[in-house]
Amino acid sequence: MKGWQYRWFILSPETGELHYFLSESEKTQKPRCSIYLAGAVIAPSDEDSNTFTVNSATGDMIKLRATDARARQEWVDKLRAVTEMYTRAIASSHPPLPPREHSSNARNPVAKLEVLDAFANCREQLAKVEKHNTALSHSIETSSLNLDPEVLVLKATAHTTVFTLNQCLNILYQ
Repeated sequence: MKGWQYRWFILSPETGELHYFLSESEKTQKPRCSIYLAGAVIAPSDEDSNTFTVNSATGDMIKLRATDARARQEWVDKLRAVTEMYTRAIASSHPPLPPREHSSNARNPVAKLEVLDAFANCREQLAKVEKHNTALSHSIETSSLNLDPEVLVLKATAHTTVFTLNQCLNILYQ
């Protein structure tokens, strides 16, 4: 579809959902669509400084365009906050599975310890990266470049990368 059409979205932190309506006047009715955000990936688009995508854990994807770069960053930040809150809630109620033992390593406790050490090292490195990412975000937010579209893309990409790496490590650990 060419062009963009105005639509109304409501983020519901209470339920962890993003609700879609054709217009603001519809918001008192049942939403046309609702996307549960637990496990979703919110990613700014490379095509311009206003668009971003919401990729749900179920495979649903919507592409959105904010009015400007600042509005996009506000939406991305809020969507990610709700996503992370519900993803962590699910993860805390479902602890990770113990690591699988491969037949070649099943009788070798040293190999199993090496794998666990490797995961611990990865988690440690990711914790350092998260601290650097937080510092980067803070620097951007307090600088005069906080509205520069390219800097906002950098901030969003860094956040998405760290989030994705954490998710990948959790999957590998399971």
